[in-house]
Amino acid sequence: MSRLTLQSGIELPFSAKYDPEHAQAYHDKHRGDLRRRLSNLRDQQLARRALTMAGQPERVLDLPCGAGRFWRTLAEHPGRQIIAADNSAAMLDVAVRHCDPRLLERIRPLQTSAFAIDLPDQSVDSIFCMRLLHHIGQPEHRLAMLREFRRVTRDTLIVSLWVDGNYMAWRRKRQEVRRSRRGKEASQNRFVLPRSTVEAEFAFAGFEIVGRLDFLPLQSMWRVYVLRRC
Repeated sequence: MSRLTLQSGIELPFSAKYDPEHAQAYHDKHRGDLRRRLSNLRDQQLARRALTMAGQPERVLDLPCGAGRFWRTLAEHPGRQIIAADNSAAMLDVAVRHCDPRLLERIRPLQTSAFAIDLPDQSVDSIFCMRLLHHIGQPEHRLAMLREFRRVTRDTLIVSLWVDGNYMAWRRKRQEVRRSRRGKEASQNRFVLPRSTVEAEFAFAGFEIVGRLDFLPLQSMWRVYVLRRC
């Protein structure tokens, strides 16, 4: 599978780029310059806080797991079982190759789509979904994914995305207006969502909000939500 595919047959092509070369580059980029390393440290800090808000779940589905960036943080809880899933076989291969063998003993790799997760109903305590939902521009696609998450989790969902109400979202909107005036089409594979919209979608999909965590309050578009299945 090289694309995220809805059960209706609609294809979302943004993930098609993750061939072995791109998967390796994705692994390397968070270990690059100082800015990337500091950003990664903040991401890991938010992940720890979110897992605490979620009650330190024992059985976690990391989807999409990408190149395994959060595996060490997820494994800090000694009794936690980790199912590491991704739509891309290349991503999973890179993640497994770079993983400490002792850590890998606690991880079950799984190639699957977020729209049709190859797991039974309510089979995990929590789903840990980082750096995916901001790629989904259509509300019906987001709802399809959220409903599938609700089917598989028995308790919580941790999810990150871009929201408005901050400086970076304001700046991005101004840049898009300028591009439009010049007749240039913006590349739409990442989307800033109104907070009211996404929170309404969470409720419609059957989740209540436990907590909100901002990467940099009032500055960054990145927000992590901790949700509980209603």
